Amino acid sequence: MFHGYLPSPVTKSLVTLAIIAALGACSPTTEKPVINAQSSSNTFSPGAPGIDPTWAFAGKTGIGTSYVPYSDANNESESHSKVWFSIAQGVLTETMYGLIHNAQLKELQFIVTGNGFVDTEKQDTISTIDYLHKDELGRPLSLAYKVINTDKDGKYRIEKHIFTDPLHASLMMRVTFTAFEEGITPYLYVNPHMDNSGANDIADVVSQDGDLALIAYTNEAEPSVMTVKSDLPFIKASTGFVGVSDGLTDIKQDGEMNWQYRSTSDPQDQTIGNVALTAQLPGLEKSTDKEMKSLSFNLVLGFGNDPAQSMANADATLTRGYNQVLADYNGEGEAIGWQDYLASLTALPAMSGNTTDEGKLLYASALVLKAQEDKTHTGALIASLSNPWGDTVSAKVGSTGYKAVWPRDFYQCAMAFLAMGDTQTPKVAFEYLEKVQVTKHTPGYTGTPGWFLQKTHVDGEIEWVGVQLDQTAMPIMLGWKLWQAQIFSDAEITHWYQRMLKPAAEFLVTGGEVNLDWNHTHITPLKTQQERWEEQQGYSPSTAAAVISGLVAASDIARVAGDLKGAQRYLDTAKAMKQGLAERVITTKGLLSADGVAMTLADEQQTPPYYLRLSPQGKPNEARTLGDNNGRAGLDQRLILDGGFLELVRYGVVPADDAVIRQTLALMDNTQLDDNLRVKYTFTAKDGSLFPGFRRYGNDGYGEDTETGASYAEKGTNTPHQRGRVWPFFTGERGHYELALAIDNDSLTEKRHRELVDTYVQGMESFANQGLMLPEQVWDSVGDPSRYHYRHGQGTNSATPLAWTHAEYIKLVRSLTDKRVWDHYPVVDDKLKN
Repeated sequence: MFHGYLPSPVTKSLVTLAIIAALGACSPTTEKPVINAQSSSNTFSPGAPGIDPTWAFAGKTGIGTSYVPYSDANNESESHSKVWFSIAQGVLTETMYGLIHNAQLKELQFIVTGNGFVDTEKQDTISTIDYLHKDELGRPLSLAYKVINTDKDGKYRIEKHIFTDPLHASLMMRVTFTAFEEGITPYLYVNPHMDNSGANDIADVVSQDGDLALIAYTNEAEPSVMTVKSDLPFIKASTGFVGVSDGLTDIKQDGEMNWQYRSTSDPQDQTIGNVALTAQLPGLEKSTDKEMKSLSFNLVLGFGNDPAQSMANADATLTRGYNQVLADYNGEGEAIGWQDYLASLTALPAMSGNTTDEGKLLYASALVLKAQEDKTHTGALIASLSNPWGDTVSAKVGSTGYKAVWPRDFYQCAMAFLAMGDTQTPKVAFEYLEKVQVTKHTPGYTGTPGWFLQKTHVDGEIEWVGVQLDQTAMPIMLGWKLWQAQIFSDAEITHWYQRMLKPAAEFLVTGGEVNLDWNHTHITPLKTQQERWEEQQGYSPSTAAAVISGLVAASDIARVAGDLKGAQRYLDTAKAMKQGLAERVITTKGLLSADGVAMTLADEQQTPPYYLRLSPQGKPNEARTLGDNNGRAGLDQRLILDGGFLELVRYGVVPADDAVIRQTLALMDNTQLDDNLRVKYTFTAKDGSLFPGFRRYGNDGYGEDTETGASYAEKGTNTPHQRGRVWPFFTGERGHYELALAIDNDSLTEKRHRELVDTYVQGMESFANQGLMLPEQVWDSVGDPSRYHYRHGQGTNSATPLAWTHAEYIKLVRSLTDKRVWDHYPVVDDKLKN
């Protein structure tokens, strides 16, 4: 990761010497590597630091990594791969090595030249994606992909098979070029972003046994190193600074590669920047009058903590070959791979019968969730293998984006693993949570312990420090679920109660002083410093649902642990919180009606009660203004709705047929509201039927600008016309509510069950892209879509795949399979009635 300092020129010299030594170790020759350069005058690339670096497009159509069983991950003597990759716009994008957030590559694509044209693969082709390994029903069995990019004018086709080597820190890509006219020449173009930054890179072209290899690293003391090699020799290669002296800039001038710089940095200086490596491949000529020549080769990205390791990993993967590496990745033969993990998920076969695509998205979701777990810090489940709106976000300084741990998203994923029949991952994940709980040992912290950090790196490094009470309740809820599933014995849950859950429950009861980094506050539950959208303080129905449920769960665990005083304390507090909730978050003097907005209601006028998204001071009948956020000016609290109140039903705090719940739903479903306040939108499913989608809340600004089409906070600045879009997992949340209502009303007939599957399960499936990735947000057709040519219901550039969306889909399918809500807590329902 980027540490923000530049070592002396000696460091660069040492890395260069290490590369030379590595090449010597791999080659029988003892001569200094020959650098392919035209002359000594162009040995080093000019134009540092290049244009400002950004990350890649965040709407991924595929992600991947090798499956590593916990027995291997916990044994450092075992060789296994810690490489993750993503695919977007038809090309390989952010690729990580070491820790799951430690990007080493922004993009790898091909430049193609021909008669009068210079194309880039990302911009000038039409892309399709599919899985290489599927069962007879078309369900993916591994995260190995086949990407086919066809020139828009039909001049050529590029087919790529992409996966990682389970035995080495390498990524393999089998590439097949097919030309449909003469004179086609492909070039490989690689834009490294080493150790999670695109601003401090160095690139070299070296020769090993006469074959050129591309190498990238930083000039920090202990950089990660990436080596790019092919089993088809490169004709020539060059390094350069992006936008100035890189290969793309060169080739665009006259359709030929004229520059052949050997390095972007002289060993005696500190020249770093946004670099790229370019390599020319053999041209494709016509072989007969009717057939065009195809060119196939294996390309490998090898990673390591030094040049020798990086080169050795690349060589080892090339030596093992395409067939063996892919077979091991899939889990064929004696190897343990992705198909073995899927086979271990005992609930999947029955669950597939409650989908409308024969389980395709279900299987993909299982793979996607497991892929988004770190391999060094096992159990660390991240939110998404993407940087939101990445292609407009600066990569000068390292950022985890969504490749980090939030206990809220974490809980959703752990519950989805449990729903699929995976008993190992949620247990390991729960145990990991101790790493991100605030204690007296948390660096720089003073105050009351027990709460869980807002956002951290997978190694526990603190990133964001807001206090969100639902993120402290959900680990307790997860522990209770694991105990009920007999994954934890009474003795084990007692251990975790004393070690982790009791301090969390105590914080939910008393709150206390918090002093960490910028955060100096006093927490008094149920009032939270930040609600589930991490933006504002106050009383939140969704936060309250988790806190009350967490305390009831803690009470149940405390009794088993022999802490009868604590058990009674937690239960009494939960009951008191529920009893006082209505006066904190339900307004009876509202500004919304089911057929429009009543802006002129007098304060004393009574209206049908409904839940607010948030009440800053717990006075829902007053004209209190919510805080400004995401470029949007705050509005009266009584104008803003979100679906968070449905968590009260899901967990068991409030029954599904509660009158205020149903009244609030009627307001949420009002499609006549102004688009700024409107929450519900309608989409078309695969079979032509309609289904609902929902925004986070009215007046949400976490999305693209409606007037300019600019990304959220593009160039680091919020704009007043930013607008949050529809989030697909709310379709799942609504489906869960409708199931709970049918159960409560004793109306879950086979017909109604089928309707729920066809509406909500199929609805979520319709939001998946061609690679079966589910997004954070989809385009709702409000504003200008021309920048990315969005279609209604298509995922935006916010973040895809979002783990929470895949988790909600899995849980919805499990709930409909069981005909009961998976996330429901019967103990909450039972204890709060008495």
